[in-house]
Amino acid sequence: MRLVDAVQLRIKDLAKERNISMYRLCTMSGVPQTTVITMPRSSTVKLSTIYGICEGLEISLKEFFDSPRFKREIVTD
Repeated sequence: MRLVDAVQLRIKDLAKERNISMYRLCTMSGVPQTTVITMPRSSTVKLSTIYGICEGLEISLKEFFDSPRFKREIVTD
């Protein structure tokens, strides 16, 4: 799986864990919903986007990346 796909899935996981919609998460974090939706069409993701999501959820970057989705054997790029 590409890193950008893992990031998008992690964002969706965190929203689901908190029972909030992607729209609400994006509103809370100040990240445009189109940015999250179009991630699979991109080959990169900005750290500022991930940081914004973390700020909205009141979690650290460490907590964001502390997920099986980011294991070396899963992320291919």
